[in-house]
Amino acid sequence: MKTDKRVVHMTTVHHPYDPRIYHKQCKSLQNAGFDVTLVARRDPKQNEEDKTIPHIKLKTYKSRLKRMIFGTYSAYRKAKTLKADVYTIHDPELLPVAWALKNKNNVVIYDVHEDYVTSILQKDYLNQTAKQLIAVGYKTMEKFFTKHMGISLAEKYYQDTYPEGVTILNYPTVNETFIEHERIGEVENSVLYTGNVSYVRGALQHGRLPQIDPTLTVHFIGKCPSELAEEMGVEAGNHRGQLKIEGIDSFVEKEDIEKKYLERNWLAGIALFPPTEHYMKKELTKFFEYMNAGLPIVCSNFPVWKAFVEKHKCGIAVDPTDNEAIKAAFDYLKGQPEEARRMGENGKKAVQEELNWQTQEQKMVHWYSALMNVESYERSIK
Repeated sequence: MKTDKRVVHMTTVHHPYDPRIYHKQCKSLQNAGFDVTLVARRDPKQNEEDKTIPHIKLKTYKSRLKRMIFGTYSAYRKAKTLKADVYTIHDPELLPVAWALKNKNNVVIYDVHEDYVTSILQKDYLNQTAKQLIAVGYKTMEKFFTKHMGISLAEKYYQDTYPEGVTILNYPTVNETFIEHERIGEVENSVLYTGNVSYVRGALQHGRLPQIDPTLTVHFIGKCPSELAEEMGVEAGNHRGQLKIEGIDSFVEKEDIEKKYLERNWLAGIALFPPTEHYMKKELTKFFEYMNAGLPIVCSNFPVWKAFVEKHKCGIAVDPTDNEAIKAAFDYLKGQPEEARRMGENGKKAVQEELNWQTQEQKMVHWYSALMNVESYERSIK
């Protein structure tokens, strides 16, 4: 299907080649025949020769305040000239921009990546009163600006907050190379963490894993602030050489992460997060990516996570504060290699048959197509 309908995706916060925005949503809509353009910040470190989506570049600001003022205004000016049929924003700070772009001849969509209210309430650098005030202010602003927007949701539980939202879940694209790859031979005493590294994503828990099990080497591939990498090294103590961090202060592309999965015969993919309201409710994207690559998962025993790995028989859930339980999980995988292989295969099968982007891609394309019937869309939101 080829159409003259133009779709513009906009972000001032995310990397221009963010997996959900660029590799999934933009590419899927382009493959479906839409004219797709990305408005996002410039990244001078990236090689754009193999990029297929037109990218209108925004200036990168180190100051968050400058980005929110000047970056959003620049995004508005550039996006307005494109006269798109659909504008999709990916950041809360672009809500006023989307509102200003909305007219009777187009559609605007807010793609919700995170539970932002919970995220605000978890900010350690704010006192309780400030957090409450900012959260209330954000909810009020969001309610006003999204009144005439379509809302897409990256996570199931976001529908508790946005019952009218459409779930476009962040499942992985099935990788044909992963399908053909088999976990054969001796498994290494190496575990893998992929994606951004942060405190709330268990950076310090993961950093101390070589102290818990001195035989383990822990590999991280994803953006990690250099200051945090130093703290992780302190947690590892005399074993800090067993922490391998790729992506210090720099974004790691999806293609590079996927190559990493095939580099070794990994013992497991890890997600030992501390308990926070947001992550305790969420099915992590990295779960699906570990499963896609055929890796067993070792994760925190939050009820949602424990139920997930038990349902798909793809890993072990443990108390992230219990060092003995964590070591026992790794010992089990090392001592039962056939069971570990079965866990990986179970996860891979679940992704291939059910938990994959192709199922969400069809839903997204049909939804965008329906929303472009502007008259019926306007009637649906009155």
